Amino acid sequence: MPRRAWASVPGPPCSVRLRTESPALPEAQRAPRATSALAQPARSCSRRPSRGPWRSTGNIMDSAAPRSTAALLLLLLLLLLLRAERTRGAELTFELPDSAKQCFHEDVEQGVKFSLDYQVITGGHYDVDCYVEDPLGNTIYRETKKQYDSFTHRAEVKGVYQFCFSNEFSTFSHKTIYFDFQVGDEPPILPDMGNRVTALTQMESACVTIHEALKTVIDSQTHYRLREAQDRARAEDLNNRVSYWSIGETVALFVVSFSQVLLLKSFFTEKRPVSRAVHS
Repeated sequence: MPRRAWASVPGPPCSVRLRTESPALPEAQRAPRATSALAQPARSCSRRPSRGPWRSTGNIMDSAAPRSTAALLLLLLLLLLLRAERTRGAELTFELPDSAKQCFHEDVEQGVKFSLDYQVITGGHYDVDCYVEDPLGNTIYRETKKQYDSFTHRAEVKGVYQFCFSNEFSTFSHKTIYFDFQVGDEPPILPDMGNRVTALTQMESACVTIHEALKTVIDSQTHYRLREAQDRARAEDLNNRVSYWSIGETVALFVVSFSQVLLLKSFFTEKRPVSRAVHS
């Protein structure tokens, strides 16, 4: 294997100045000394550091500037998202016994829109009766034996609105119901967004897009959470049925086996006639 030769950078060697003392001469006899290599200023023996890939600190400063700008933009986006207010409402999951009715009440101002979303998670045929009444007692929504539904209405009268869930038609199965009741319109994420004449900036458009995407994610998570709860309840019910059926089959198998053993034993058992003595 050939040896690798290392080439050195040519340059003048470092000069070492020797200081010698000569006898003192009169000023007139002193001759001007010629400039020689030894009279030149001494070179420093320290080598300059070789310039590698990092030629200057300017690149580091340039790369730090975009990072600080991105951090400021992200902080502004979080502030805008936190500034957006949520509508007033309630989200609840409760159990409704058989032959029972459960009602909820909410005070709504006139002209305010409210919405009701509900879904039966477990129980029976996954159906329930639902109706909504205004403060005057008028029924503005009524559905019977619905698995899920959505209702939106703008209040025409100020007062307490009542929405009820009824399971009175069922005599032995109780239900688990989820509902989401929201009151009021969602405020804009940006101030004066509806009255603006100019177009949105790139940052504002990104905030609106992210806000809408987060709302879609929340709705999807709620939907899949309800589906997961419904499927889990159905799987547990099926598991209980399979377990009970297996226990019944096991008991029946033991009974049939014991009956067959007794029947076969009766085939091979000899029956001797009993003779009675006749006394004369």
